[in-house]
Amino acid sequence: MKVLTVAQMREADRRCIEEIGIPGSVLMNNAGRAVFEEIAEGPVGVVCGKGNNGGDGFVVARLALLAGLETRVVLVGDPDGISGDALLFKEAFERLGGQVSVAPGSAEAGAAVGSMSDCTVVVDALLGTGVRGELQGRVRAAVEAWPQTRTIAVDVPSGLNADTGEILGCCVRANTTVTFQFSKCGFENPAAREFLGRLVVADIGIPEVCADESWSTPQGF
Repeated sequence: MKVLTVAQMREADRRCIEEIGIPGSVLMNNAGRAVFEEIAEGPVGVVCGKGNNGGDGFVVARLALLAGLETRVVLVGDPDGISGDALLFKEAFERLGGQVSVAPGSAEAGAAVGSMSDCTVVVDALLGTGVRGELQGRVRAAVEAWPQTRTIAVDVPSGLNADTGEILGCCVRANTTVTFQFSKCGFENPAAREFLGRLVVADIGIPEVCADESWSTPQGF
């Protein structure tokens, strides 16, 4: 199994989108679908951040809603900060009748996430692989309030450094982590295993050649 650093994964994403021509929205939808495949019943709680990891979470929420499952979504952060593909899927979820509870501050984030303790599963779509430094503020409050229920992490448990496997002050403890296309270097750290749970490496449509540093797009394209 190929294992990538965060920088290598970011470059593979870029090549897939910019050089191969597969839209980022397609990859995001595939990623969310791979996570949803791990969900059998509701109620489903989804905790989203404002970046692409949160966008994956909105895809999960949309699919859960369409499957007839009770779906509750919390956005930790300012909705005005959401853009691009993440905004596209947030709005699609809302147009289908889904509701997003906004938690702009630490107190609201802790209370909203803690209230999901009655869900059958909670999806961690808070932070992606690019996070650096110890968690603070509303994000830390959300992680510290995480309920002791079955948890599926999107790409990486929030609070885990995907390059080193180190914990950034606190971390979501997942039962299952669905990471995308390639495993990450930090997952090799034995200390990370108790936070990853069962690791699923899901194919989201990024050709393996995109992770080959010697490969270049053929001329004429």
